[in-house]
Amino acid sequence: MSITQAQADAAIAAARKAAIGIGVPMNIAVFDDSANLKIFARMDGALLGSADIALGKGRTAALFGMNTEAIGEFCKPGGTSPGLENTNGGLVVFAGGIPIRDASGALLGAVGVSGGAVAQDFQVAQAAAVAAQALTN
Repeated sequence: MSITQAQADAAIAAARKAAIGIGVPMNIAVFDDSANLKIFARMDGALLGSADIALGKGRTAALFGMNTEAIGEFCKPGGTSPGLENTNGGLVVFAGGIPIRDASGALLGAVGVSGGAVAQDFQVAQAAAVAAQALTN
């Protein structure tokens, strides 16, 4: 099963609310379980260059079903998969991409967020993922 429109809309709404709460406009991308873009939002004032990063984070998390920063661990010097970030047309392997799962743990899609510091991107992405997952129960 893939992410529904209602879940994607909930993710966008929660991400916007979290971004407003920290005062950082964000680019927010939600992907389905096949790593296809479901919905994208660029908040007023969000960095233009971060749009592509948000898309990359969401796609990366959907492709691997893992948080993007966890994938980054494989790519680090001494990691098990150096160069992994160069596969699949390029991956984004720092925080801000989070998979979205249903109650049984099956992958529904992913969210990618960019526009602030890495920790802010993660915080906003996490809010989005939690909101989408809340509609799966």
